[in-house]
Amino acid sequence: MSTSQLSRSIKIQKASKGTVFPSQITNEHESLIMVKKLFATSISCITYLRGLFPESSYGERHLDDLSLKILREDKKCPGSLHIIKWIQGCFHALEKKYLHMAVLILYTNPKEPENVTEIYQFKFKYTKEGATMDFDSSSTSFESGTNSEDIKKASVLLIRKLYILMQNLGPLPNDVILTMKLHYYKEVTPHDYQPPGFKEGVNSHFLLFEGDPINLQVGLVSTGFHSMKVKVTTEASRVSDLENNLFLENSTTEIAHQGLDCEEEEEECNNQMQRMNFVYSQQSSESSKKKRKVSEPVKSFTHNRK
Repeated sequence: MSTSQLSRSIKIQKASKGTVFPSQITNEHESLIMVKKLFATSISCITYLRGLFPESSYGERHLDDLSLKILREDKKCPGSLHIIKWIQGCFHALEKKYLHMAVLILYTNPKEPENVTEIYQFKFKYTKEGATMDFDSSSTSFESGTNSEDIKKASVLLIRKLYILMQNLGPLPNDVILTMKLHYYKEVTPHDYQPPGFKEGVNSHFLLFEGDPINLQVGLVSTGFHSMKVKVTTEASRVSDLENNLFLENSTTEIAHQGLDCEEEEEECNNQMQRMNFVYSQQSSESSKKKRKVSEPVKSFTHNRK
């Protein structure tokens, strides 16, 4: 494992007045701020604990007793600037209620971007129902009302689980390329819409893993106006023992392969598993006939680990 990844860990300290999330969520605007911050915090957690950027690319914020590293503009690190632009592009699509799913993809061969090594999915919904949090694991399930304290608890648990997961993943390959695919709610998104920093992307019907992949559910947080679900897919050999099956979709004896999360009302996921080469389906045979709008960054980012 790389030195940077080994040395980075979550810090526990006394609660601070400066917090990451808003203290109250009583309307749609406050909810949007909450979801934006939760998304940016999650991306920062992933990039920090996977050792993708130097310490100078992060500022420090506090979430209860957690000391978090949040991405900030670092002119000495062009890669971090790319990721921040991607996050801002997602914010633009969230504000318009167009964004359905943002998928952070890591791969190694620039000529074969469909051959991936790790995927992080962030699925968004826009609702006016009571807030719920549902952690997809065999031992944890919570539901709550729409009060701000419950939403904060759900968010803290999601970030804690993400930190635990990142610290239990084996090292990435030395050279990885990062990109992000944005999927939209097609019934409301203009055909020519592109958020800042993105262009029209190629909607591949499948992604491939060289080894056996495993789906790891991190959690879902809903504010009553927005919801965000987080799922990680990586190679099973990269996952060390996790207590109480906290992240696994099924039992420890069965590796879950469910592909990219699909909108239940729009399509069924066509999931296929091969022993050595897994087809990561994005569309069913019926919905694959329909062209789904996808955006990708104007420029991907290559991380060279030395």
